[in-house]
Amino acid sequence: MVPKKVFFTKGVGVHKERLASFEMALRVAGLAHCNLVLVSSIYPPGCKVISKEEGLKLLRPGEIVFAVYDRESNNEPNRLIAASVGLAIPADSSMHGYLSEHHSFGETDEKAGEYAEDLAASMLATTVGIEFDPELDWDEREQLFKMSGKIVRTTNITQSAVGNKDGLWTTVFAAAVFINDDNLPVEAVKSAAGNNKVSVQEEVLQQVVEGPLKDTEHHEPAAHLNKEEAKQGTGRVRLPKPL
Repeated sequence: MVPKKVFFTKGVGVHKERLASFEMALRVAGLAHCNLVLVSSIYPPGCKVISKEEGLKLLRPGEIVFAVYDRESNNEPNRLIAASVGLAIPADSSMHGYLSEHHSFGETDEKAGEYAEDLAASMLATTVGIEFDPELDWDEREQLFKMSGKIVRTTNITQSAVGNKDGLWTTVFAAAVFINDDNLPVEAVKSAAGNNKVSVQEEVLQQVVEGPLKDTEHHEPAAHLNKEEAKQGTGRVRLPKPL
């Protein structure tokens, strides 16, 4: 199974329980109704980036969904946390790219996002044979990577938040969510289910009006047998003995 589509989403949640704050973050991200499976960092060849709105329409409640994601939680008032996923796509669509996850304390959206994006781009650069100085700033390396003509796009999605002032758990979440090629929009699935239900109802109504289907084969009823044959056991069907 090789996903053909991916979308990016993020969220933040606050609750007195740590796990519940993660649930709140998933709700904001639109993924609370799915079972997430964390996968490693490969962006499939030819995979298409779609919008969050389009992607969420393709997910069904309870579906097992593969994603590259990260999260961070904190219950210290005013402490800054961040979660990010970076993406690097090669110019050659037959090759795979990279997704990289990152979480941190004390980093802004911009700082955490640059780190995740840099990590994905650097992994891709070593794969396609781009030579670079790892000590260079990200801005310089980004230009170098794109000027090589071997990396067509780098980006990131990042969620940061400051810890709740009352000490409640705060969770940040960021994800790249893969979509299977055979997924239908939820509306289409509901429509198909509704049409199937109508067809079953129509069939039942037809049987009520017209009666059950008649057997086209001719079978002689037992009542038409010669009573004497039935009594002597020479007929094809024995009549039941009276009680």
